[in-house]
Amino acid sequence: MAEYRTHPYDVLVIGAGGAGLRAAIEAAASGVKVGVVCKSLLGKAHTVMAEGGVAAAMANVDDRDNWRVHFADTMRGGQYLNNWRMAELHAREAPDRVRELEAWGALFDRTRDGKILQRNFGGHRYPRLAHVGDRTGLEMIRTLQDHGIHSGMEVHMECTVLSLLLDGGRVAGAFGYDREKGHFILWPAKAVVLATGGVGRAFKISSNSWEYTGDGHALAYRAGAELLDMEFVQFHPTGMVWPISVRGILVTEGVRGEGGVLRNSEGKRFMFDDIPDNYKSQTADSEEEGWRYTQGDKNARRPPELLTRDHVARCINREVKAGRGSPHGGVFLDIAWIKQHIPKAADHIKRKLPSMYHQFKQLADIDITKEPMEVGPTTHYMMGGVKVDGDSQMSTVPGLFAAGEVAAGLHGANRLGGNSLSDLIVFGKRAGQYAAEFAKANGAAAVDDAQVQAAARKALAPFERGPEAENPYKIQYDLQDSMQSLVGIVRMEGEMQQALDVIAKLNARAAKAGIDGNRMYNNGWHTAMDLENMLTVSEAITRAALLRRESRGAQFRDDYPDKDPDWGKHNIIVKRDGDGQMEIEKRPVKPLPDELKQIIEEMK
Repeated sequence: MAEYRTHPYDVLVIGAGGAGLRAAIEAAASGVKVGVVCKSLLGKAHTVMAEGGVAAAMANVDDRDNWRVHFADTMRGGQYLNNWRMAELHAREAPDRVRELEAWGALFDRTRDGKILQRNFGGHRYPRLAHVGDRTGLEMIRTLQDHGIHSGMEVHMECTVLSLLLDGGRVAGAFGYDREKGHFILWPAKAVVLATGGVGRAFKISSNSWEYTGDGHALAYRAGAELLDMEFVQFHPTGMVWPISVRGILVTEGVRGEGGVLRNSEGKRFMFDDIPDNYKSQTADSEEEGWRYTQGDKNARRPPELLTRDHVARCINREVKAGRGSPHGGVFLDIAWIKQHIPKAADHIKRKLPSMYHQFKQLADIDITKEPMEVGPTTHYMMGGVKVDGDSQMSTVPGLFAAGEVAAGLHGANRLGGNSLSDLIVFGKRAGQYAAEFAKANGAAAVDDAQVQAAARKALAPFERGPEAENPYKIQYDLQDSMQSLVGIVRMEGEMQQALDVIAKLNARAAKAGIDGNRMYNNGWHTAMDLENMLTVSEAITRAALLRRESRGAQFRDDYPDKDPDWGKHNIIVKRDGDGQMEIEKRPVKPLPDELKQIIEEMK
């Protein structure tokens, strides 16, 4: 019988990024007992890597902006596969959530008259991103953490959740372990909020931190929740490509928002060569017009570098494959060129993009005020995730909520830059609010000790198999390598079928993984525990991508390069069947109400 410590809560939040902290703050404000579990240290969440800003139609820089424009931009970017209710709530509520952060102490950059400054970003019609230089995510986490620790929530740092516990069909809490000492922990809870982020570590080249192994997606799936739109994995167009040790680290879209341009090895701004029809009317037709847009000219249209991320990533991929890439397999992103237009440009760049300046200077020995950066696509964000109710954020499992990147619906087929940070605070608040309401309306669920003991036995099995068994690090590497090459930016049926075969073999190997040592500070054990989650999300991504036989948003099928009108009306649901097998279902998109249809028509 495994021993464990018990910490009961009304609401348990798994994850301490922007969504998790905002959910915990909201739940605690309603008077319920709240616990927060995080895989890393408090304050080290991946949210700190979100640099460009928070998308909110505050109209501080351009008074033509409003929630209707933001809603239409989000729906267009998502290719109309979005949960329209989430897109509506997000656009309406984001300004209040940003002002709330400001009231809690967030120090945003300012306009000359003292308002929160907003910058341009890809896919947004007007300058909409409230920002703190290029360190916005860090400021958000600092603010939420400072506010949250006074709300009474209890924090369990450096803990991994192994399984969600169920009482009948309802969630009853979670079971996991302390990563430092290896002790098992039981968290009974009346409601659970998943805020675990994304799945990027399933791929070889990623901007995501080590925590992003698809834990929340897999926990929800195994608990019986439906997953939505798992085929849509966003590849950010600009990650570092050199040196190899930092490949994939994010280069913020804010560089392009401040006037940075993309060039191939011939010095050509290739983005002007390929502008999608539905964006032509909003895109500059000259370099001069594009520059004026980045400097706030309301009569100018945005440069093609600020088109949606999926499109820019594919254009970069095309240049590299055509032999017009940079020396290390990317293209050139140049912000230094603005010295042609701005006096003291170096000081301007350092002030607007301090993190990018230091990142390239320290990691690549490049001065971005004098020379271009080498960039290329990197696995960045997961649009797919736990299917939730648009208003409450509750999943299809009663008492189980999800917010942030682990939840699906808001972004549809492709996320606009900056919508991630506003997603965290809008739906983190809602998840916390409704989880607290659920906890108040429902008594404590019964914890089945058999479920707990089964999870403990499964967790300890790698120690029993020992170091002579399969190496978990090698399994993880083989999975990342296969997903990158077979289910990456450009997909084909044969390659994805091959990926499914690889995943099946890796599942068999993972079931035989073994480790040495004890439970204290054992990274091999942590990796072995992550494998099941990574393999689950990888299979879900691949099966959904195979079923969607078209190219739309973040999914590009080389064998089906065009959009299919019928697929434009359907989402894909992934769920576990009664035999524990993965089931894929094509489901119609919920139709837009007339008043929201009208908004989209007006904004075209």
